[in-house]
Amino acid sequence: VQLVESGGGWVHAGGSLRLSCAASGLTFSSYDMSWYRQGPEKERELVARIKSVGGPATYLDSVKGRFTVSRDNAKSTVDLQMNSLRPEDTATYFCNAALPHFPYEEWGQGTQVTVYP
Repeated sequence: VQLVESGGGWVHAGGSLRLSCAASGLTFSSYDMSWYRQGPEKERELVARIKSVGGPATYLDSVKGRFTVSRDNAKSTVDLQMNSLRPEDTATYFCNAALPHFPYEEWGQGTQVTVYP
């Protein structure tokens, strides 16, 4: 199983970035897909989740209205569109794949997002 994130980089506050996670080696459509982040000297936190069975995505309160998560089961990808970025969004962003109702998950290696004032 492999999750590979891309699309990180740096922007000024108010800018946008789009992260993408390409999955391989798993039945992608069976997994809940999530984006987590970990800022400097902070704990890892869930940013957005989109379930395998569809339905509304869930978001960290501080990113609601600015970030949008989407998935393409045909391409085995999950994206995170990030708009109106703030310096406090600076973090390493990780892709996560988790099987619903099973204690099994996979992580990507992370991609750095830096937002300058």
